[in-house]
Amino acid sequence: MNTTAPIDALVLMSFGGPEAPEEVVPFLRNVTAGRGIPEERLEEVGEHYFGFGGKSPINDQNKALLAALRAELDRRGIDTPLIWGNRNWDPYLTDEVRSLAKNGATQFLSIDTSAYSSYSSCRQYREDFAKTIDTLKDEGLTVSIDKIRQFYNHPGYADACADYLNKGLADFRSKVGQIDSAKHRILFVTHSIPNVMQDASEVSTNGYRAQHEELIDHLMGRIDEADRVPAELVYCSRSGSPEVPWLEPDVNDRMTELAEDGVTGVVLVPIGFISDHMEVAFDLDTEAKETAGELGLDFTRVATVGTHDAFVKGLVDLVEERAAQLRGDDVDAPAITGTKALVPGSGACSIDCCRGRIERATYPNWAVAN
Repeated sequence: MNTTAPIDALVLMSFGGPEAPEEVVPFLRNVTAGRGIPEERLEEVGEHYFGFGGKSPINDQNKALLAALRAELDRRGIDTPLIWGNRNWDPYLTDEVRSLAKNGATQFLSIDTSAYSSYSSCRQYREDFAKTIDTLKDEGLTVSIDKIRQFYNHPGYADACADYLNKGLADFRSKVGQIDSAKHRILFVTHSIPNVMQDASEVSTNGYRAQHEELIDHLMGRIDEADRVPAELVYCSRSGSPEVPWLEPDVNDRMTELAEDGVTGVVLVPIGFISDHMEVAFDLDTEAKETAGELGLDFTRVATVGTHDAFVKGLVDLVEERAAQLRGDDVDAPAITGTKALVPGSGACSIDCCRGRIERATYPNWAVAN
């Protein structure tokens, strides 16, 4: 049996990023289109990329994930085509879907590279799908694009996070000896979002912040008792107007507070990111690491899930799960113990999910560094 029927093709959907210095500012214009961001601000943010040779690491990481997914699909005997499409840079989603639609593909299923529910991490992808569908309809091509569910509570993602957390703690122990609850902290890091976006994420789901906290509770139960020092959720990559409130505390601000309280070492766990793209490479491995050094803190940054075997297998499990739902089959939708997800086994969202009463134009863009 074809376990992905009725799907004609799979799409790895991501943010996109520049490949060369001359692409940086045009890429940032795409990211911030319609937001009225001054050119000088784009050039300022572009310095993040220029510090890495003008190339975002996200593209190579997506290529690696694409290859790992293809290998797992092949291992299961699934020959459904798999393509890669971006929101903001080549290869663009519309172009990639068009190429298969011209050869008869009509039903697509997306694997998005974001684990949590919010406007920018889920609903905006759905808006991208709608734009592609409308564009191709005008060209005489009829397609549909569905997606797998948000996977923060899927065992595959949780297993990969737990594995790397334990490896990161082992690295930290090699630096400090025994981990001490009086001296050390575990800081789980994710992308900050505007408070209004957080509020909207709670309309039809348990919310962006609560989903992180749920995973954190699960992960803390999977480490040795001796390593269970105080842990908390912190944020990075804030952008937009300083007058607009975003989720806090910022990782750098929190490390400063902890150092003032006598903490001597931190373990950063980037559960909000699936790969080491620019927000990890710059905001954590550069800025946060420098902050820790200035404060005299021992510092370990845990790996992102990347192409971890459990994560990749989990994504393919989610593909098969959503395809079965579309066929009308009874589906067992596994989730970590204690899950509070509204519908943990469905990729379908309500029309108001992650929107609430707030219009799209209210939201700043997710970020300008990927």
